[in-house]
Amino acid sequence: MNPDTRIAINAQPVSNGPEVSVQPQAPPVRVLEPLAAKLEPSRKIAYKSVGKGRALELHVFEPEEHDASKDRRPCILIIHGGGWTGGEPRVYYTIADHYAKKGMLAISLQYRLMNAKEGVTVFDCVKDGRSAMRWLRAQASTLGIDPNRIAVTGGSAGGHVALATAVFENGPEVDAARDDLSISCIPDLLIPLNPVVDTSADGYGQGKIGKRWRELSPLHHVKRDLPPMLICHSTGDTVTPYTGAARFAELSKAAGNDCQLFTFEGGRHGWFIFDLEHYATILHVMDVYLIEKGFL
Repeated sequence: MNPDTRIAINAQPVSNGPEVSVQPQAPPVRVLEPLAAKLEPSRKIAYKSVGKGRALELHVFEPEEHDASKDRRPCILIIHGGGWTGGEPRVYYTIADHYAKKGMLAISLQYRLMNAKEGVTVFDCVKDGRSAMRWLRAQASTLGIDPNRIAVTGGSAGGHVALATAVFENGPEVDAARDDLSISCIPDLLIPLNPVVDTSADGYGQGKIGKRWRELSPLHHVKRDLPPMLICHSTGDTVTPYTGAARFAELSKAAGNDCQLFTFEGGRHGWFIFDLEHYATILHVMDVYLIEKGFL
């Protein structure tokens, strides 16, 4: 895959990459929902207890003939979006099923959702994502995964939680009190999909996070030694503006990181969940990158 590839959704193709048919902006229909409704994980595993004994779970899709006692398979953790206030693990069951069929242990993450009455904030969403990564590494031998080949992907707010596993330094603001900080929460590869990158007034989320928005803004925490990363974003995104993703990629590469930006010309926020052709394209883009990096 060439870095900074661009393909078209609602315009003519700009450069390399598969063509996507030109389609007008129609009322959004979430075409993955009926497909996800037919899928069920191999099992659900609690990775963390919060509040009054509530268990947060990993929805695990295992490859056929997976032998956890012998296998050391690559793993992909998938984080749903929903503005930190909605969504559920089933949202991305189709992605989990896709990668389980390709031989990875694929996991859709349950995390707390922002809830003012219960005192749950975006900081808690971030803490849960980081806790899940540490739990996976600690339990790698039990799960039959390679602790050095754990990828994380996520869309929108889930893309933000995915980025949060890597860009923020350890501390009480982003790490749960009971987490073992000696275990790294940094994944070995990241594929954020139209992620929340900038939580300033120019991006998304400042109103939900409040005055401490900068603490949770990946764009304002770019540093060296981030894991290899492929950011997929569309130029027509008016929710999480494309400019933030482009700036993040620019700063990350300037810091010496392996960061690629896959640009979809046109396309609303979350473009690939509204069209099966676009969804097939994003899976192809992800597949190529995972193959390139030795995960498939």
